[in-house]
Parts: sequence; C-alpha cells; structure tokens
Amino acid sequence: MAHHKQKITIEYKYRGSIAIPDTKDAKDIFFRIKQAYANHEKMGVHLLFSKAKLARLKKYTKGAAQEELLHLDFYIELGEILGFNTNDAKKLKASILLINDTAHSSFNITKRLQLINKKKPSKAKQSYLFWDIENFSSIASIFSDVIEPYEIEDSHIYLGANPDSLYLKRAEWEANLYDYGKTLHSFNFIKCGHGKDVADDMLLQEMQKLKLKNTNIFILTFDRELKERFAQAVDKSNNLYILGK
Repeated sequence: MAHHKQKITIEYKYRGSIAIPDTKDAKDIFFRIKQAYANHEKMGVHLLFSKAKLARLKKYTKGAAQEELLHLDFYIELGEILGFNTNDAKKLKASILLINDTAHSSFNITKRLQLINKKKPSKAKQSYLFWDIENFSSIASIFSDVIEPYEIEDSHIYLGANPDSLYLKRAEWEANLYDYGKTLHSFNFIKCGHGKDVADDMLLQEMQKLKLKNTNIFILTFDRELKERFAQAVDKSNNLYILGK
C-alpha cells in the first residue's frame, strides 16, 4: 500500500503533499527530484533511471515494467504539484505501455467493451463488475473507463485473485487503489485457492449466486471458455459485457 502522504517542502515553503509508492527506490527518487528542483537543475527521466535502464525500458520486458510505471506516475504527479514539465516522462510511459503486456489492459477499455448476449442493450437498473485483477491490473483505466462511467458501487464489485499473484502484486494493487481511496477489501474480494478454485471460476459462482436481473454485468477476463459460461449462466434480462480484442 502507498505510504501516508509525504509533505513537500522546498526552501522551507510547503508546496503540497504526495503519496509515495511502496517500492524500495521511491523514497530515494523523491529526495533526488526534490533536490534537483530546489537546485534549479534540468528535470527529466534521467533523475529516475540510469542510461542503461532507459535503454532497457525501450524494449519489451516481461512483467511489463510495473514498478517503473509507478515511479513515472509519481514523477508526473510531482511535476503537477511543483509545476515542472514532465512531457518526457509521459512519452516514456506511453511507449512502455505500448511495448509491454500492459497495453492490452491500459488503453481505452471502453472502446473494446462488447455486449455479447444480445444485439442491443436493454434497460438496466444497476451495474455489477466481476474482475480478475490478475489479468486486468490496470486499475486507473478500469476506474475511469468502467467503474466511474457506470457508477458501479463498491458492493457490486467482485474481485478475484489467485494466491501467487496476490503474493507478488498485492502491494502494487493496494498502492494503485489507494489513489481512489480504496483497498482490496473495499470490494467483495475473493482470495482464491489453487487448482480448481481459480479466480475465474469463483467469479462465475458469485454471479450465479446473485441471480441478477435487469443489470449491466461486466466481466474482466481473458478466458474464452469463461466468457461462454458467463453468457450461458446469465439471465436474458441482463446486458453482459466483455472486453474484445
């Protein structure tokens, strides 16, 4: 989870507060940027990454450079607070997202939301989201493209994760959710077991238990078979949305 807000004081003057990402280098990066800014040095991504690291970030990296993206977002936010130009960081972030796995879940999800159980949506009284966070860990785009526009309440969001991913990614997920004032436990969070109790199956079971009618149902999964099982299980009065390619 992100730390509590850190005050930004430059030359004894309070300039604002920022949440520092929960990574081993984030504190160092914070002080490096603050120092460079106070000394009127040239600002830029060279303050975050070495030349060798910058060269590596221009190529595909397995795991999608998640920590580096957190640091870039942090730097961009600092730029907004202190008023320095962060265009180089924004460009680098866009190129990392394009080159890496994150692209599929970070770029404009709404353009790829597809209604799969009928030709036209029918009237819906409410919306529910069934979210495999392991495959769709781009929290900001899911909030801005699905949760906020459809006003999906926390109690209508079912989130599943398998233990291995939870162990590896929990701090990062919590840090990103923190920006929205949430934690994993703000929602119906299902920590799944190994083997048969994988996140996808558990999400389907949760939907079946709810017996929903006249509802927009969003499922965030890449499992083709699961999409078909959701489509079979869902009541005809609902609008079932998945993510297309």
